[in-house]
Amino acid sequence: AYLAMRGGASAVPSPGELATGPVGASTAPPARTRPVPTTLPKWVPPKFRARQGDRDEMVRVIRGGYGLRDKAVLAVMAAVPRHEFVLKKYLHRPLRRSELWAYGDSPLPIGYGQTISQPYIVAEMTRMLELKPASRVLEIGTGSGYQAAVLAHFTRHVYSIEIVKPLAKSGKARLKRLGYTVVEARAGDGYHGWPEKGPFDAIIVTCAAGRIPPPLVRQLAPGGRMVIPVGRPFSAQWLTLVTKRLDGSIRTKTGMGVRF
Repeated sequence: AYLAMRGGASAVPSPGELATGPVGASTAPPARTRPVPTTLPKWVPPKFRARQGDRDEMVRVIRGGYGLRDKAVLAVMAAVPRHEFVLKKYLHRPLRRSELWAYGDSPLPIGYGQTISQPYIVAEMTRMLELKPASRVLEIGTGSGYQAAVLAHFTRHVYSIEIVKPLAKSGKARLKRLGYTVVEARAGDGYHGWPEKGPFDAIIVTCAAGRIPPPLVRQLAPGGRMVIPVGRPFSAQWLTLVTKRLDGSIRTKTGMGVRF
């Protein structure tokens, strides 16, 4: 998600549960949960000292300005070096508060008509996934790799797809350079998901969708959660939580208004 809509109650509807007939996943047999190997070496995410004060300030905005209180998510947001995932012109704090920079409260262009999401949206979508160390998570829209890096602090089982080939290449290289070696990333159309790596306990979609893609619902494991902005691109969308019950049926719940 690029930007949370602020400025009035009308921007954030009361959450509600919706029927999910168009998705067509409730009639599909439940996906079998893939066992996670227990022989993998322990994964320790990389640590970074540079710009820690800037990250701490960013977290204060997320916590104080938006009310996000999840301690684990806030700790990860304070740990991942956002400045490593932006264009050089956004690296340093500007003289004017209205100007964009790496740790500001806004999305930033990363080239090819794409953006790195607003820090609060990254944090909120991550919180909604309720990740655990053994969770298998699929990200649709690698972009610069920032969201994937955040996910990798919760679980080593991170898979990411980017449709823009130059971004897929640079995002993958950046994650490797920074030490996020557990992230598997590739170029491709995220609408179809990554069935060879599924089923997934969590799916996060960082681009707007007119409707929830049925292939992604099918690849969601029983008990799994998907966070996706639903609505027309470049217009208002609603951040939507999709959960799959143990019997394979699904439930959707609409949340805050966002713009992608």
